[in-house]
Amino acid sequence: MTDELWHPYDRMAGEFLAHAEDNAYNAHYDRPTVLELLGDVAGLRVLDAGCGPGLYAEALLERGAEVLGFDASTGMVELARERVGNRAELRVARLEEPLPYPDDSVDVVLCALAIHYVADRRGTFAEMRRVLRPGGAVVLSTQHPTTDWLRKGGSYFDRVLETDAWSMLSGRHEVQFWREPLSDLCAAATDAGFVIQRLVEPRAPEIMRERWPAEYDKLARRPGFLALRLLALP
Repeated sequence: MTDELWHPYDRMAGEFLAHAEDNAYNAHYDRPTVLELLGDVAGLRVLDAGCGPGLYAEALLERGAEVLGFDASTGMVELARERVGNRAELRVARLEEPLPYPDDSVDVVLCALAIHYVADRRGTFAEMRRVLRPGGAVVLSTQHPTTDWLRKGGSYFDRVLETDAWSMLSGRHEVQFWREPLSDLCAAATDAGFVIQRLVEPRAPEIMRERWPAEYDKLARRPGFLALRLLALP
């Protein structure tokens, strides 16, 4: 993505954090699924790739992990630093570029709701494989391609740069992401040297039925996100 495409995240960083801390999709649909897939991270070195405002970094620290993280948005990294202080090493970097970390330097890569912003997913998975220590894992979540296809139309098998419009108090922000079939995402991971250990299509929790009944009903019929746990081959 170009610099211009990251600017919306800088402009809405504070609003995004306030929204994501306790909303239906980020707080109660995505994070519980991803944290369950991560499992016990105590004592592990975890790279939070696309760290956003630091909500996952904070959760990982609370679970005893050593945390590194980066995001393409300067505004998001600033919020993450405010959140976790000097307990994590955070920097501005892009997921679609060579990762600024040595070979075999982390135990786990976490990539929550960010891989769909990357045009060259094979290159990104290859970089994740490079920085992982032997036996390492990647846990990622992303928008479900079937749901995106139903929302956007066209052929499910097309690879398309889509645009969503997010309305916030600061205005209307256009956010772009790549839609491609699930088989392409899985092939990008396996071609880079991973095996798929688990694939999860989350179910809406009961708290959503109580607080966001319309979203609960929607997710009871079709998934919003999916999550993968990938293991690096020797």
